[in-house]
Amino acid sequence: MRVVRTEGEMTRLSLVWRDRGLRVGFVPTMGALHAGHLSLVDAARETCDRVVVSIFVNPTQFGKNEDLSKYPRDLQGDCRLLEERGVSAVFAPDNDVIYPEGFSTTVSVSGVSSGLCGEYRPGHFQGVATVCAVLFGIVRPHAAVFGMKDAQQLAVIRRMVRDLRLEPEIIAAPIVREHDGLAMSSRNAYLSPEERRQAPAISRGLNKVRMLRLNGEMDPAVLKAGFLSEVEPMNLLKVQYVEVVDHLTMAPLEKVTDKALMAVAVYAGATRLIDNIIIEPEA
Repeated sequence: MRVVRTEGEMTRLSLVWRDRGLRVGFVPTMGALHAGHLSLVDAARETCDRVVVSIFVNPTQFGKNEDLSKYPRDLQGDCRLLEERGVSAVFAPDNDVIYPEGFSTTVSVSGVSSGLCGEYRPGHFQGVATVCAVLFGIVRPHAAVFGMKDAQQLAVIRRMVRDLRLEPEIIAAPIVREHDGLAMSSRNAYLSPEERRQAPAISRGLNKVRMLRLNGEMDPAVLKAGFLSEVEPMNLLKVQYVEVVDHLTMAPLEKVTDKALMAVAVYAGATRLIDNIIIEPEA
């Protein structure tokens, strides 16, 4: 496995593979890898001959009240995990590689980026879209894998790729959960023992919503109440939002008649956790 630091080396390596007729897969990450990230690598390896994982803590997707300096970093440990997983290259650029002097372009994806996290983290998805566009240009992948846990991010990237006619096929990988249902996240490391004990109420609430929908419930207000009935009794959990939206456009729904998405953001103490579930009537 090669650890690549520069744009030129990364692009040359990818083009060599492409010239050989090899399919290049890409998994963009900010590091601090866990089993959820590794599942994205596995998904890329299923359909690609070579897999590149980027590790770059992107400053432009952090808000003014979000501490970039505290984001966990462990490049050596991450590389060890990725080598064991059969990754071909890790692209770990410094900030000035991605944003060289004079960089002045941003990518803004309207519609799908409004509401949900877009409402509470202004500028976040602009930062995500911009860095992904840059990374796609450097890595030149045939396919890129994103996790369903960040459902709105996935929708933003799909829209950007479609609108800008970018090459990579966007592959969605399912949410990976801890044994008690909590969605895996690098942020889980911030939880205190008691916050960690209460946090699985989020997934219990989402599962309750799934059952309500399977039993025929179509009113978003009732579905939301079902979620809140599990989370609100937890004194260390505070709901930021719970919404039922179209699973592709992220637009709020007044009635659930087909496949939909319930997306939630919940604070466990000072740690913001997001999760979601696809809800649909029984087939």
